[in-house]
Amino acid sequence: MDADDRLTADLADDLDGAFDALVVAHQDRLYTIALRMLGDVGDAEEAAQDALVRAYRALAGYERSRIAELRLRPWLTTIVLNRCRSVAARRATRGPRPVSIDGDPNRPLAEPSAPEAAAPTEVAERHAEGERWAARLAALPTPYRAAIVLRHVDGLSYPETAAALGRPEGTVKAQVHRGIALLRTMLEAEARREIEEMTA
Repeated sequence: MDADDRLTADLADDLDGAFDALVVAHQDRLYTIALRMLGDVGDAEEAAQDALVRAYRALAGYERSRIAELRLRPWLTTIVLNRCRSVAARRATRGPRPVSIDGDPNRPLAEPSAPEAAAPTEVAERHAEGERWAARLAALPTPYRAAIVLRHVDGLSYPETAAALGRPEGTVKAQVHRGIALLRTMLEAEARREIEEMTA
C-alpha cells in the first residue's frame, strides 16, 4: 500500500482528521502544476488553494466507499486543472498581468535549487535558465503544456495523465510527443538566433 492508498483509507475513515495530511502531501505539487499552467504566482496560489477547498467539499459529499476507491493524484490534478482554466478565463477578461515564473524562493518548485555555496553568477544563470524553460513551456498551446506538465513536471504516468485530463491515453502520448517537438524547435530557433547575433 503506497502513501496515497493509506491516505485515501484515512480520509474514508476520518475526513476532517486526515485532510491536513492530504494538504501537506499534495499542496506543493498542485501549486507547481498551477504555476506551470498559469505562469503567475498569485494566480497559481489561488488555483491551488481553490482546488484544495473544492477537494474537501467534494470528499465531504462522497460515501466512504467512494473515497476509499479514489486515485488521489489524478483526481486532485483534474481539480487543479479545472481551477486553472477558470482563473485563466477570468484573467483573459481583466487583461494580462506581469508574468513571474520564479515566485517565492521559499516554495519548492520542480527545478532543484542552487547549492548555498554556489557563486552568485552561477545562481543567476540557473535562475535565468529556469525562467527561459518556464517561458518556453508557457508558450506551448494549452493541451500540449498540460500534458507535458503532468507527465514530465509532476511525474504522472500516462494512464494517470490521461485520467486527469479526461483524454484517451494515445492522445496524451501524442500531445506530449508534439509538445516536446515544439520545445525542441524553440531551442533550435534560439540557437540559430544566438549564432546570427554573434556573427552579425
